[in-house]
Amino acid sequence: MDIAAPPTLRTLLGHAELRLSLVSEQASLPDGALDVPVRWVHSSDLVDPTPFLADDLALLTTGSQFADSDGPGAASYVERLVHRGVLALGFGSGVHRVGPSDELVTACAEAGLALFEVPYDIPFLAIARAHAEAMAAHAYARRTWALEVQRALAVAALRPRGLEATLTELARRLDCWVGLFDSSGAIAQEHPVALDRGADAVADAVAELLARGTTASRTLSAGERTVTLLTFGRTGQLKGVIGVDLSPIDAEARAVITTAIAMAGLSLEQSEQLARGRRRMHTQLLASLRDDDPTLARRTLGALPPAPMLVATADAAPVDAVVGWFERQRAVGGTVSFVAEDADGLTICLGASSRGLLDQVAERFGIRIGVSEPSEYGEFSHAHAQAMTALQRSGGDGVIDYHDVESGGVLDALVSGETRTLARTRLAPLRTHDATAGAELERTLRVWLEHDAHAEQTAAALGIHRHTLRTRLAQAAGLLSADLTSFPARAELWATLRAAG
Repeated sequence: MDIAAPPTLRTLLGHAELRLSLVSEQASLPDGALDVPVRWVHSSDLVDPTPFLADDLALLTTGSQFADSDGPGAASYVERLVHRGVLALGFGSGVHRVGPSDELVTACAEAGLALFEVPYDIPFLAIARAHAEAMAAHAYARRTWALEVQRALAVAALRPRGLEATLTELARRLDCWVGLFDSSGAIAQEHPVALDRGADAVADAVAELLARGTTASRTLSAGERTVTLLTFGRTGQLKGVIGVDLSPIDAEARAVITTAIAMAGLSLEQSEQLARGRRRMHTQLLASLRDDDPTLARRTLGALPPAPMLVATADAAPVDAVVGWFERQRAVGGTVSFVAEDADGLTICLGASSRGLLDQVAERFGIRIGVSEPSEYGEFSHAHAQAMTALQRSGGDGVIDYHDVESGGVLDALVSGETRTLARTRLAPLRTHDATAGAELERTLRVWLEHDAHAEQTAAALGIHRHTLRTRLAQAAGLLSADLTSFPARAELWATLRAAG
């Protein structure tokens, strides 16, 4: 981040006017011990000051607690300080003795506690005040930095592609990875580069946050990173998640991130308004294409998917998510597609060479898609009808191609929920008789019609005498109240048997 680091022990020791000197050898200290931020400077000569101390402070003492031979040993005293979270011990020289004792120096070295000496003429109050002034200066710098970054984010949001500009500016100012996940959990943007390690764990955490549907945040360790995830949007209407690879996040950094989230939400709201307008326009263009006239669509969009093209239709599809997915494919791979919604559901048009994208979108969103045969734009309505037929006639999942279902013929194409119900009602007396009497009248009719109503061939196929066959046919005709001697009656019976299943 483009601001000074908070005051540390190194900062305190660097005040020339205080003339503080580090007694501990740096080799005896933990790595980075001098660069840990110091929260406060406190002074005490109590035998055990730890009940009155806070974490991450520097303690000043004159050593009077060691003057009495019955006082605490240096080792136990230092051990209590370290356990309490004290970062450093300053020894006031010349009050009770000149410089810290060898015992105290050894105890600090063994415990890894930084020990520094305070000259006799330097009041402890001067040290505390110098550190307080440094903290105040740092806090002022942080607030100034936060205000400047918030202003920069607001300016970025007004640029073309405001959302991308805002997140790019946030990543630059925080000097860290920033990622935007859309409402489906897919990564939409990453700045400055893609997350190299821990991406799967972050994606799983994003999915969990979105599944809850409420505004929330979460911090997780992903590899060597600490990523904070924050949702944006209203409860029940989450727009996505912003991830920030930054630790720790103080009040100022959180304020900056909150501003970025607000800008992202505003930008997405504007984008959604534009998207709704585009969807209405695409619906009108789809009506023109279904009239087999691509002229208006070409003039409006500038380009359509190359012919031969495929027309696909989907039911129960999350329109916004699917449209966004295809837009990202266009941005990344240059794939031209046309997606629109009308009363028949979602229609997707893309070049025949891009057929694999339909498998990807069907798997990603768990939807069924019917696909036409490759066609020219002058046959768009016919291709759309093929896609609808494939979608309606197949009970399978994923992508269903028209050529896989067309082999069923015209009778199968006429079968619908209504005709199936009608056929089963028509055959109900026959099926009830078979179930109660243990007869095979329905099977007999099927085999008889399959053998073009030839008695001898049918009897042989069923393994019965032809007189038995005639008896069964007469019985079935009576139950169905049908005259099976005419071709129209036989054709209707065959269609009924096919429709009933």
